[in-house]
Amino acid sequence: MRHSRTSTVTSARHPAPAGAGGGLLPARDLAAAWLLVLLIAVPAWVLTIGQARDMGVGPGTMGTALPLFLLLWVTMTAAMMLPSMAPVALTWVRAIGRRSSGWTRTVRTVEFTGGYLLVWTAFGLLAYAALALTGDLVDDRPTAGRWIGAVAFLLAGLYQLGPLKNVCLRHCRDPMAHLVRYAGFRRPARDLRVGVHHGAYCVGCCAGLMVVLVPLGVMNVAAMAGLAVVIFVEKLWSRGPLLARGVGVAFLVLAVLAPFQDWLLPGLRAPMPMTDGM
Repeated sequence: MRHSRTSTVTSARHPAPAGAGGGLLPARDLAAAWLLVLLIAVPAWVLTIGQARDMGVGPGTMGTALPLFLLLWVTMTAAMMLPSMAPVALTWVRAIGRRSSGWTRTVRTVEFTGGYLLVWTAFGLLAYAALALTGDLVDDRPTAGRWIGAVAFLLAGLYQLGPLKNVCLRHCRDPMAHLVRYAGFRRPARDLRVGVHHGAYCVGCCAGLMVVLVPLGVMNVAAMAGLAVVIFVEKLWSRGPLLARGVGVAFLVLAVLAPFQDWLLPGLRAPMPMTDGM
């Protein structure tokens, strides 16, 4: 008994390394789980790309109403975040399946997913406000986009190198200890709280990266795909923290270049005015 308790404590204090995130599930279940991730992520990317193609890349919210923006934001979040948060999410959902059945299992899974998306929806409200503000500034003074871009890259770089990013990334990279903690959450709404808790750490891990969508364009598919790769590698690669710091330094360099390089700011370019001859 003493040996088993010691092993439990040791595993909680020394969670599985990030690269072993898939080790939270048996190989057969892991294969099925990743297939499920693909079945959800691929349609989310298809919808995101289709909408981006219709909207293009421009400053601010591009006239999108808040409800539609939040719908697009949640879809984009699912496309970008699902692969990187899959190990924790799939392991928790599997635990739900072991302890529940039928409608209870479905409700608990929906609660967990809803809690996670609730946090990202709240972050989407902040993103909408920031985009609306920067869009208005660019409309009034087109040259302001250069300095807005520089500030956005500066904030993103400093965040990537800051302590909050490190804390949240450590949570996302070492999920086992947190899964043990989640098991101690009490009802009611335990699964909702787990989703909110994990979603908050996920937002904290990715907030700096999402800030650069202001200068790059919130519907810039290339930028979204690049950030999704960075998020995935940061969380699951053994040298993810080193990559996070490298990306932070790169953002600081872009902050210096942004006022002089308009091509770095596709999301802050004011629409070209129509000429009299057109």
